[in-house]
Amino acid sequence: MAATKSESKSRKPKSEDGAAPPEKLANKVYEKELARLHAELVKLQLWVVAKGLRVVVVFEGRDGAGKGGAIKAITERVSPRVFRVVALPAPTEREKSQMYIQRYLRHFPAGGEIVIFDRSWYNRAGVERVMEFCSMEQVGRFLEVAPEFEKAIVESGIILIKYWLEVSPEEQTRRLEARITDPRKIWKLSPMDLKSYSRWYDYSRARDDMFKATDTPWASWHVIRSDDKPVLPKRQRPSGYVEPDYPYKYVPELDWRVS
Repeated sequence: MAATKSESKSRKPKSEDGAAPPEKLANKVYEKELARLHAELVKLQLWVVAKGLRVVVVFEGRDGAGKGGAIKAITERVSPRVFRVVALPAPTEREKSQMYIQRYLRHFPAGGEIVIFDRSWYNRAGVERVMEFCSMEQVGRFLEVAPEFEKAIVESGIILIKYWLEVSPEEQTRRLEARITDPRKIWKLSPMDLKSYSRWYDYSRARDDMFKATDTPWASWHVIRSDDKPVLPKRQRPSGYVEPDYPYKYVPELDWRVS
């Protein structure tokens, strides 16, 4: 089933829906482009550090959509002191008693840092809703306050970028089966993945409601088709996910010399 884009008032999440499938790249072309994008990420890193910027990147999507692979591509050639990945486990009993967003806030960036959330506060609108870990009243309340929460984030000076990775049911099945049969990938599989696999349309409804409520002018969603990883359409590249509609400039290197 192809993903549908939901309208949010007068806006739509940025997506390639309706466009022809991007042309598949040969491996050599792909690797060359990937190397170029890694160099761009280093430039972005230098700019963020030089300007003391704070950046939050959110990756959401279905199980098997490629969030981990995209994040690995982004962080492969940059400094872990600047790019920090946050992938939180299930909340503890203590965290469950706190304000819902509290455990995410403690991981927000200081100046000169980029924090990448491998799943985020949007768990409430997605997996928690679909797997009935929370009530629909809690979901509704979250969708009501999330836009204002994100507006406060942006107004504080943080650059917030949100991505949804969309995968077809056929490709999701192939990837989950590969995790079962490949001992190198079995660690990626959880009992929750198997339980949620049969709830495709529930996830689609949850996704559409989330887009409708939280795709805003100050924190829009960028929808990425991730069926074919070696495909690099404009602004949908594995490490080009952080080449957003956000300007950065090249910071000249120091006069590096080995004497």
